[in-house]
Amino acid sequence: MRILGIDPGLQATGYGLLEVGHSQGQKVKLLEVGMIAPKRTQALPNKIEKIYKNLDEILNQYSVDVLVLEKLYSHYKRPTVACIMGHARGVICLLCAQRKIQLVEHSVKRIRKTLVGNGNATKQQTRETVAHLLGIQAGKLTLDASDALALALGYAYMQRLMG
Repeated sequence: MRILGIDPGLQATGYGLLEVGHSQGQKVKLLEVGMIAPKRTQALPNKIEKIYKNLDEILNQYSVDVLVLEKLYSHYKRPTVACIMGHARGVICLLCAQRKIQLVEHSVKRIRKTLVGNGNATKQQTRETVAHLLGIQAGKLTLDASDALALALGYAYMQRLMG
């Protein structure tokens, strides 16, 4: 099963693609990880287009079974964050609908509780855990990319696809 995790944002959208249960000897394989970072000076429509085109290319290259998206949240200190994040999420939802890909949403706290054991773990703690589970160096992952991988890994653990 191929699971694409996405940490959406207009400044940085992290993504991480895993193949789970692809062979007897190895339960999880990292296929692709990265970050889409539109220029800060770009107009909103251009930022959305960049996210759409980049994710569309990834979906063209790989056959994705499930897309795990960070659930929309709102913080009283930064109420506009949810609105801004909603633009990126809308494009991602559209891609899922167009390609008939199963869309699953999870909160950051639930994913961190599943992987780190603490729903209030920091982004850095999450990155360390993700790197350890995948056998890669934490320093090679951006925080947005590691959050996306955490979504994919967390989903796999919750679905009991991994031990």
